[in-house]
This record gives sequence, structure tokens and C-alpha cells, in this order.
Amino acid sequence: MTLHKILLLGTAMMGLTAAQGAAQQADNAVRFAYDQALESPDPYFTTLRLGVILGRNVWDTLVIRNLETGEFEPLLATDWTWADDETLELTLREGVTFHDGSSFDADDVVYTLSYVSDPANRIVSQQIADWIDSVEKTGDYSVRIHTKGPSPAAMEFLSSQLAIVPDGYYSGPAGATEQALPMGTGPFRFDSYSAGGEIVLARNEDYVGSEFKTPASLDRISIRTIPDQQTQIAELMSGGLDLTMGLPRDQAEMLAQMPGVAVESGETMRIVFLQIATSDESSNEALKDIRVRKALNHAIDKQAISTNLVGEGSNVINAVCFIDQFGCTEEGVTAYDYDPDTARALLAEAGYGNGLTLRLHAYRERHISEAIINYLAEVGVTVELNYMQPAAMRDAMRSASVDLAQNAWGSYSIYDLSASTPVYFGGQPDDNNRDPELIEILTEAESVMDPDARKELYATALRRIADEALAVPMFTLPVYYAGAEGLKFETYPDEILRFWEYSWQ
Repeated sequence: MTLHKILLLGTAMMGLTAAQGAAQQADNAVRFAYDQALESPDPYFTTLRLGVILGRNVWDTLVIRNLETGEFEPLLATDWTWADDETLELTLREGVTFHDGSSFDADDVVYTLSYVSDPANRIVSQQIADWIDSVEKTGDYSVRIHTKGPSPAAMEFLSSQLAIVPDGYYSGPAGATEQALPMGTGPFRFDSYSAGGEIVLARNEDYVGSEFKTPASLDRISIRTIPDQQTQIAELMSGGLDLTMGLPRDQAEMLAQMPGVAVESGETMRIVFLQIATSDESSNEALKDIRVRKALNHAIDKQAISTNLVGEGSNVINAVCFIDQFGCTEEGVTAYDYDPDTARALLAEAGYGNGLTLRLHAYRERHISEAIINYLAEVGVTVELNYMQPAAMRDAMRSASVDLAQNAWGSYSIYDLSASTPVYFGGQPDDNNRDPELIEILTEAESVMDPDARKELYATALRRIADEALAVPMFTLPVYYAGAEGLKFETYPDEILRFWEYSWQ
């Protein structure tokens, strides 16, 4: 699978007047809408995709992945070397400034990595930094990272989620800061931000970047939260928006039939799966019976949902990971065919022939939730849907008050299985199974440097998840985009909108 493709939205939008389109080009700005409210503008304190997108545009990491070769390239660090399996030494780029004009140096790296690796500071996904033991300054522009043990995925995290902030940026744990606006070194800076309101990014005039992350062409990006996608479409058609993403298939197909509307879709790294709660803290005893869990797997026609509801670019999965991630495999992984008769028989054998009631928590793709509910109803399982904001669902999962969780996980766009399967099955906060054997396997995999040994450990874990029916793997989730005349950009399977690459024709 190619890592990127060109998406050129060059057809005139129906109802968008030439004057309105020209106005955005004259202002050199793009207006973008997202359907979920951002819980925090800081990428360390949100798991929402919009937060990941902002993280890449406003902040820089030490290194960056070359999407053509898969290799790591310089960004805030100019070179690096592993002194041994637990010691990484980096030389930093000179002449870089933060958005307030202050200079970037080793103190900022030491501060950032020390803060996020301290569990007391409660970043929402501790796994991205929990491999760091300590960080020391070895010169004004050099640092040494000591790991807790061999950390084969370290470079993945350093190239993606570990955004560098200024020394002293936080005033306390959980992201508390006295900064008026979030601040990094990236190609865009925050011009304004209000919780739940419009976010405005302005071009960082002083950005130098690198060959793989260049200065921005656009002067401004405005981002609005518009939960209702019909409203997004109306805004797009009337000229109030230039770009939207995440359209449901039916709406995307409707738009594609209209003269002057360009719609594009493609597979992403995001996987949809149902996590089944089985831990000692979980209150639903029925789910601790493997026959019930297998019944849930047999009851849902995931191929039909993928083909008919999700659409082009969606592929059914049998393992809880994205196939292009290092360590992801379906070899030897049990696949459960759609077989409602077997599902009913398993439920009856487990003592639930007269029915069973479960709670399903979800935060996106409600049409998929409704399809799941209908399939389960056909085998005698009644489902109570709790549809909520992402942060609320995460809190519910972490308080063990969820039976089934409909997850749509994008792995922070990291091409390593350590960013996916262990998050939900490796003893981390979102693990609702707490299977000791799985935790042991996945923990070991995170400290083995030999690639073949890591692959075998991950394969063993994926096989156990399937054999024990701890989840219902479903399919990959494509993204549908639509946009305005003359807007040129590239779209990637990692769902990162690289605004610095955008331009008007």
C-alpha cells in the first residue's frame, strides 16, 4: 500500500460563487470543520484526531519519518546514535525559535521528555513516553536519553507524538500552564483558541524546518467545531467552508453526484473493533464466559457493514491492529465467520438462550453502532447505546463501567504495533481485560530489540486475543474528504492533515 496519494480538489463547488472562492485564495487561508469538540489543544492531553493534527502543525518532534522510505530523518535533532540498547544520544538543531521568539536548546528537550515521562503529570497516553527513564543535557545542543530497558519503538514515538515544548511550559500536572496560547516551534502558531469555539492558526514566519517538513504556504487556517455533518455540507456548498473530512459514505456519495463537487476517499490506519470487558472490575458476568464472547463475534456481519455502510477503502480485519504496522499479522489468528445460528447456540449453551442485555459505549460512527445493535438483536442480545464525547467514553472505560466499547483507533499514526494492541490489551489504562498472559507477552515485546523476536511475541498476543475472543475486530475505516475549488493538498493513510503543504492553485 502506498503511503500517500495526491488529492487535488480542483472542481468548482456547486453554489460556491467565484467571488467567494477567490476571497479565500486572496486571503491565502483555509477554513476547515471538524465534528468533535477538542478537549484540549495540547496533543499530550487529548486522544482526538484533531489534537493529533494540531500537534503536527504547531509543534515539532526531534525526528520525522520519511513517508517514502520509512526511514527517520532530522527535524529538531540533526543526528543521533544509540550508544547501547538503553542510551540514545542526540545532537540538536541550532537557530530554532519557539513561537514567542525564545530560542530552542537542550533544556527544552530535557524538560519536555522529563515532564511527559513522569506518570504524575498524567498525559492521556502514557505509553508514548513510559519507556524513558531519564534525560540529561550533555551540551547546549545535545542530550542523552536513558531508557528503562531496550526500547525498539523509541524512534517511532520520537518522530510522532513527543512534541517539544519550551522549558518551564507547564505550571503543574495534567497540562496546567500559564501560557495564553499553546506554543511550539512548528510551521503554524496558535493565533486564537477558545474551548469548543474556533481555532485560528497563523503561519510561523520564522519557521525553517527541514526537507521533510517545510515552511507553510498558507497564511491562516481556521478550524470550527460543527458536530452535524449536514451543516458541514451546507456550509461547504454555500462557501462557508473550504474543507471537511470524515463524511459518512451515503453523504459522500450524494455529494459526489453533484456537479462541481470533488469527493475522495481512501483506507487509513484507523481500525474499528469492539472491546469486550472481562476484567475482575467488570460488572457483567456474562462477558466472562468465552461462549458469550464467541457468540458476539459470530453475530455481527462485519463484511456487510464494511461494504455497505463504510464503503470503498474499508477492509475487514481479524486482528486488532493495522496490517502495515510492524508486528501486525493475521497468520494463525482465529477468524469468526458471520454465523447467527452458531451465535444463538453458544448463547443458549452459556445459559442466555432467553436473552442478554449489554451496554455499548461509542463516540463516533453512530450508523455503525446502530448496525451492530441490529445484528446483536437478531441473536437475542439487547444493547443499550451510550453515545458520548471521546473524553467521557475514555473515563467510562477507565472506571470499568463499560461492557462493549466501540473503538476507532488510529494508533497516533505510528507504524508500530506497540501503539495499538498494547493500548487496549497490555495493562494500560484502557485495558478492560487485564489478562495476565497478554500483559506479560506485550510487555516483553516492548523491550526486545530483535525484530523477529518482537514479531513472534506480537503474533502470539494477537492469536491469544482471537482465541479468547476478547474483542470483535471489524474493519479499517476510510476517510472521505470534500473541498473547494483550487485547493491542493496531499492526503495520507495516517490521517494527518499537513497544513504546511497546502496551497491554492
